[in-house]
Formats: sequence, C-alpha cells, structure tokens
Amino acid sequence: MNVALIPLVSCLVSLAFSLAVLDQFLARRKPYQLVWAIGLLMYFISTGTEFWAGFWGINQIIYRLWYLIGAIFVAAYLGMGTVYLLVPRRKAHIIMAILLAASLYAAIRVFTVSLDLSTLKSLSGAAMPMSIRLMTPFFNTFGTVALVGGAIYSALVFWRRRILPHRMVSNILIAAGAILPAFGGIHIRFFGTLPLFFIFELLGIIIIFIGFLRSREVFGLYRVPLIHGFHRVPVD
Repeated sequence: MNVALIPLVSCLVSLAFSLAVLDQFLARRKPYQLVWAIGLLMYFISTGTEFWAGFWGINQIIYRLWYLIGAIFVAAYLGMGTVYLLVPRRKAHIIMAILLAASLYAAIRVFTVSLDLSTLKSLSGAAMPMSIRLMTPFFNTFGTVALVGGAIYSALVFWRRRILPHRMVSNILIAAGAILPAFGGIHIRFFGTLPLFFIFELLGIIIIFIGFLRSREVFGLYRVPLIHGFHRVPVD
C-alpha cells in the first residue's frame, strides 16, 4: 500500500472535523470554535500536501505549504483555540495578536527563502535553513502545551467536581490525540521515518475527533439542511 494513502485519510477526516466545528461556530458564535476550525482546516491542508507529495512528488509550493502549515501553524492554532476557551477574552486577543504577527513573519521567511529540493527524497525539514527550523519548536510547544494542557486541566475540573463525566472523557481523548502528532513530529525530526509519522498523525486526528463527538453538547443542536435553509432541532 502506498503510504501516501494514510495522509489522504487524515486529510478527509480533518476536513469533516473542521466542517463540524465550523457548523458549531455558526450555531453558537464562540471564538474558540472559529479558531479550532481554522486549525483543523490547516490540518487538512497539511495532510493534503503530504498526499500530493507522495503521489506526484515534491515541488517548491507543496514543500513550502507543508512546512509552513504543517510544521509551524497547525499545533499553534489548535492550541490557540483552547486559549480562547480557557483564558479571559482580552488576554486571548493579545496572545492571538502575537501569534498572528509571528505567523506573518514565518510565512514571509518560508516563502522567500531560497530552497534546494534536488537532494530531498521525502518530506522533512532538511531543505529549510536552520534559522527557519529553529522557529518550529516555539510554535509547536505553545500549541501542544495549550491544547494538551487545556484538555487535561478541563478533565481534572470535571473529575474534581464530579460533574459532566462525558466531558471529562472527551477532554482525556482530546489530550491523548493531541500528543500523538507531537510524538510523530519529534520522530520525523530525528529519524525521518514518514510511515510512522503519518500513522501518528492519522490516529491523533481520529482520537481528537472522537473526543469532540463524545461531548454530548455537540449534539445539543442538530442543524438539519432543508430546501429553505437550516432548521434547528434539539436533540437529547
């Protein structure tokens, strides 16, 4: 089996996930839902570039998109969604402004630096200058700590208060799923083994999605598409 089929599945799962979260945002208008949806769309783009590279080869655009969106942005924006969920709005706006400024700088650097892809046989950060590669730990550490730490914190709150056990389970799944792509990123950085990285990536997004669906509140408002628009139907 072509290993590129693994990121194709991740791509499809993350697209469905992002649309589900975007639908929740349209229903409730919560900032964290919008930022999560953006982060999941980035996951979709990142895994899409991995699929493209596996089937049609690596080119300048695909490589730069993969590195910027996948290696730098995804974890940071998913973590930023959790920051909006747990941190007061004013402070979250400040952190978001810093992240956006850092993201703009990273995008300019990634898309203007000269690259030599002739010796690159598979996706890795090897073709990027070290000055850019040194940026990735800052984005990824922030995102992973925010997403995993926020999920663990929320799970502990529900456990201590003995309330909403489904939300506790949901947050445990989200934390577990978020750790897997982080491990995969560390693995590819030091060992360069793509199949295992793709597996971690796929398992991660599936487990996070299950955690999202495990929350009963997701189904508290089911939006049924009809000819004349969306009708909101309460679900027990």
